[in-house]
Amino acid sequence: MADIINKDAAAPRSDLQETTPDQEEPPHALVELIELLFFAYRDFTNDPDTILDEIGFGRAHHRVLHFVNHYPGLRVADLLDILKITKQSLARVLKQLVDEGMIEQRPGPSDRRERRLFSTQRGQKLARRLMEPQLHRINKALKLSGMESEEISRKLLYNMINTHEHEAIEELFSRQRS
Repeated sequence: MADIINKDAAAPRSDLQETTPDQEEPPHALVELIELLFFAYRDFTNDPDTILDEIGFGRAHHRVLHFVNHYPGLRVADLLDILKITKQSLARVLKQLVDEGMIEQRPGPSDRRERRLFSTQRGQKLARRLMEPQLHRINKALKLSGMESEEISRKLLYNMINTHEHEAIEELFSRQRS
């Protein structure tokens, strides 16, 4: 698979225009949306954080396990691009997950130097356990928000991602859909 995110692309870090001190205050409704996003993220991550604390793992372990479990055979290089972390950070977390029997590394089918990542049964079980409260929280929120809320929420979150990343995100999603 081509690089998930092209690090060499000459795209800006953010598609959003920077504000300057002499600009008007933003609309209160938008500030509230930002705050709601902070609160939603806090609660969305708190549920799995509690489980992770029990076993001495953190959010980095959760993110690695999620993507490896959801995309079996993911290359280490692709995971680095998805998570936007350093090789050193990933190596530390990956070593712990491998040592704990959550993830296994296999050589690539055509290039034996390439490392492909797979969740073990133990890793799959933990990934499901971490995702369960998040699925419940999202399902509940969507039901309370109305019929078209899933599509609106998807569009909102997708469009918050820098546009130069959209193609890579769609490529990643298409792997799961096929």
